[in-house]
Amino acid sequence: MPPNDSTLLTAHDAYLLREGTHARLYQSLGCHLRREEGTPARDARGADFSVWAPNAASVSVIGDWNGWNGDADPLSARDDGSGVWEGFVPHAAHGQAYKFRIVSRNGGRVLEKADPLAICSELPPRTASRIWDLDYTWNDGEWMASRGPHNALDAPMSIYEVHAGSWRRKDGQFMDYRELAHALGDYVQSMGFTHVELMPVTEHPFYGSWGYQTTGYFAPTSRYGTPQDFMYFVDHLHQRGIGVLLDWVPSHFPMDGHGLAEFDGTHLYEHSDPRQGFHPEWNSAIFNYGRHEVRSFLISSGLFWLDKYHLDGLRVDAVASMLYLDYARKHGEWIPNRHGGRENLEAIEFMRLLNRSLYRDHPDTVSIAEESTAWPMVSRPLEMNGLGFGMKWNMGWMHDTLAYFKEDPINRRYHHHKLTFSLVYAFNENFVLPLSHDEVVYGKGSLIDKMPGDEWQQFANLRALFGLMWAHPGKKLLFMGGEFGQRREWTHEGELEWWVCDSPLHGGLQHMVRELNRVYRSEPALHDLDFSPEGFQWVEADDADRSVFAFLRKPGPEAQRQGAGPVLVVCNLTPMPRENYLVGVPTAGYWQELFNSDAREFGGAGWGNLGGLQAAPVRSHHCEQSICLTLPPLSTLILRQEPARHARTP
Repeated sequence: MPPNDSTLLTAHDAYLLREGTHARLYQSLGCHLRREEGTPARDARGADFSVWAPNAASVSVIGDWNGWNGDADPLSARDDGSGVWEGFVPHAAHGQAYKFRIVSRNGGRVLEKADPLAICSELPPRTASRIWDLDYTWNDGEWMASRGPHNALDAPMSIYEVHAGSWRRKDGQFMDYRELAHALGDYVQSMGFTHVELMPVTEHPFYGSWGYQTTGYFAPTSRYGTPQDFMYFVDHLHQRGIGVLLDWVPSHFPMDGHGLAEFDGTHLYEHSDPRQGFHPEWNSAIFNYGRHEVRSFLISSGLFWLDKYHLDGLRVDAVASMLYLDYARKHGEWIPNRHGGRENLEAIEFMRLLNRSLYRDHPDTVSIAEESTAWPMVSRPLEMNGLGFGMKWNMGWMHDTLAYFKEDPINRRYHHHKLTFSLVYAFNENFVLPLSHDEVVYGKGSLIDKMPGDEWQQFANLRALFGLMWAHPGKKLLFMGGEFGQRREWTHEGELEWWVCDSPLHGGLQHMVRELNRVYRSEPALHDLDFSPEGFQWVEADDADRSVFAFLRKPGPEAQRQGAGPVLVVCNLTPMPRENYLVGVPTAGYWQELFNSDAREFGGAGWGNLGGLQAAPVRSHHCEQSICLTLPPLSTLILRQEPARHARTP
């Protein structure tokens, strides 16, 4: 066949590419094996190649089959102005490595580039793309048919953030995706987390970037196996009833020679002016969101992971860096928008288009923004002029909460507002409460080491913090190792310190997180109305002198019709137990102690209320009924009124 006999990119595809609305570029650009329907990839007879390189003088495919000879397999430029080069290569076969050899129109530079739409890559530090096929027989039909309620705004969502290379190792080496699927699936299911969020597994040349310096926007990293191995990972977790989210990085990309930077000898994917196209903090390139083809590329990448890998959603990294033209820049180091402002209007349009595409084609998934500023309406619909994300990380809650808990308890009365302030804005967005990897790296120390006091007080503080976090409005995210109080700051080299779980305090904390997830998932009041002020009511917000907080969480109307009631949450954040602490409750009856972070099985001292207590007709906190509690030291309690038929005396 002649080299230009390639018809994957239709005239309509080319139009959508130039318009910036193509959402499935992976179906026509890149490398596609030719084979008879129903035959395995190894029986393919050649492959179609195509690549967007509008400023190239010539493009050819070099690879294992032609000895990396740049003259052997030239591509032809389309005559429609799309800037796409394409052709058929008869000797290309499944598994072979390849690159595009591009001769630039400007100065004749010769570049050897990995395929931007490659679906498989060589094992780093090698940098070529690999010819591959995505055939796989999925077995997660039950999850896919019913996953909408698991990813909905009123669902319990307790996310376990994982770095695949350092969660566990096998004989000192990486687990592959299949091994990780079983080990992680067992653990996450036993711990009661609802979702796993993977730090980026998109291909990246430098392991130490943790995946945040991506070169392969359509390829799972080959460090842990093949594309089918990653499909197996997602498939297996789905069969265990666990959702899978991917940390996705459309904000910047590395400058590696084989990657997207100066792809055809010009600044194609990035801005040419470093005041727009270079990120000074991360030493990386910034996408040109105003270029239509770049928008098509990124939207296609986002949808690809949902289309082909059945992922349940994307956590979009570093949204703030995309929104602001002056992000991490000093005066004079950035270019204002056409109105003279600092908002990146093209990036805003890109994110809206991305979310419109995601929710149009996969309404049962979720997009989550890591956005660290007060940009308005991040998680509000496009129809309301929002950015269209489903949820947003609550970085303010994270900073204030950790700052409060770092304080010696004797000083906490002066910082009481740090824990109450989050409720001033808690319902402005659909928030996820994150205690992520970012809080346990770069000298910040582990979560347990942020806590003040001796060892017992450190663990009591962390147990109380987790109790408060799980009871606070918003979905939950916890980075691996935090659930058992790993002492060492996280490092991507090696695995977590699993051996510490054998000790009573570490193992007790792990047991407590498991119990917290059980209570959280079983109590509609703790998740139904996470994003509505109707789901929250302060009972005691002003007892700064004793560092006590009390509030109610309420279920939604449907759960109420089925008999679910409110839960009462009470925190004592000093090391002094407080007996006979009167708390108003909305109804009479027996209030059962569902959760006590000071329980002995969690490593606590065992202070508490003997499983619950009866409300009395004593007015307190504007309520006609109240309960007289023993508040354990450095603790969080969760109580629920039992239905009348079960009411009893302690």
